[in-house]
Amino acid sequence: MDFKTLPATGHFTLRDVTVPACLVGRDGDLLRIDIGISEGKIAAPGGADVQMAGAMVLPCFTDMHTHLDKGHIWHRAPNPDGTFDGALNTVREDHANWTTEDVMARMEFGIRSAYAHGTRAIRTHMDSMGGQYKRSLPAMTALREKWAGRVELQFSSLMTVDAYDRDEDLVAIADALAGAGGAFGLVTFPMEGIRDRLDAYFTMAAERGLSADLHVDETMNADVETLRDVAQSVIDTGFDGPVVVGHCCSLSTQDEARAMDTLDLVAKAGLQVVSLPMCNLYLQDRHPARTPRGRGVTLVHEMKARGIPVSFASDNTRDPFYAYGDLDMLEVLRQATRIAHLDHSETDWVRTVTTTPAQTCGFDIPSLEPGAPADLVICRAREWTELYARPQSDRIVLREGRAIDRTLPDYSELDDLMRTP
Repeated sequence: MDFKTLPATGHFTLRDVTVPACLVGRDGDLLRIDIGISEGKIAAPGGADVQMAGAMVLPCFTDMHTHLDKGHIWHRAPNPDGTFDGALNTVREDHANWTTEDVMARMEFGIRSAYAHGTRAIRTHMDSMGGQYKRSLPAMTALREKWAGRVELQFSSLMTVDAYDRDEDLVAIADALAGAGGAFGLVTFPMEGIRDRLDAYFTMAAERGLSADLHVDETMNADVETLRDVAQSVIDTGFDGPVVVGHCCSLSTQDEARAMDTLDLVAKAGLQVVSLPMCNLYLQDRHPARTPRGRGVTLVHEMKARGIPVSFASDNTRDPFYAYGDLDMLEVLRQATRIAHLDHSETDWVRTVTTTPAQTCGFDIPSLEPGAPADLVICRAREWTELYARPQSDRIVLREGRAIDRTLPDYSELDDLMRTP
């Protein structure tokens, strides 16, 4: 239940709210201001007053790296040992159940959850190899149309870098994405001839006007450095579209000088980074009967210091790659703060779940300025420690200035899908 009831119609003002200074073009950390709302937009104060006692107001979130097509298969396809290989093999086996109807039902369950938590834009990766894109893409296109105006949906292909040698659907996937407005995605890992494959990948993306979105170095093995290959390929091919690289975990275990040199190359290439702290904390450095030593988080502070755009995102949800999660970006920011020590540093990390990912993906950039859509998340918390100490389950989500129904879908709705042959 929302912690306060707001007017359902008319011009009203949220008196005495707390906002991050960086989201209203001001210096400092948190500010106390008044925010007017009229005709679905942020406006000058006026109309009925609603005393908010310092409640924090944020713009609605952008979740720029998810796997909605994998979501919520845990009950029928649990990870046997919690490892990356265990996740990979289990998902591949479960692909036999991925009809268009199955994918669509599970994806919409995830979208409904994200919407209730205050997310307004999502990019999801789409398992594409072996013809799977033919079953998943129709589901994604239909859901994008159905949810337009509430949750803007983008999709990116997901295939491995060696696909250039063995996947006959490669060109068809790229053409389908170009026609549907998607991003061209790839998973990299060390292999002979990787630079030739990356050059071909960026050339194919450029020919179709596609942006690039890559899973890179999702391992704690310090010897894995395909991030350097990606950056150099972007420079050498002159690819000028947006390039997103996700995970980049091996940086955290590499020699400091080598890691910093790689980040200088990433900055030169103009890459944009998305970190997935919850999923990486779950998978990385997992060994039987051994306490993990590494967190799996990438070097977000050092990236930010070099002007590399950094975002955080949900990644997987209740599937073999991450057994938990609910596409709640406030949870993502709270956990990222703890895992990556975002506290005691710059005061604008809230951009990593709001303005930065929206700009990276080409979504409309959320704002708290007058004239912007009144798409807001309002929490009882008055400062960061209060915001991060509790899950804010009584938050208010406004879309076009009106509180939405935040009822979450019940897991029992998916029971029939979990009864596999």
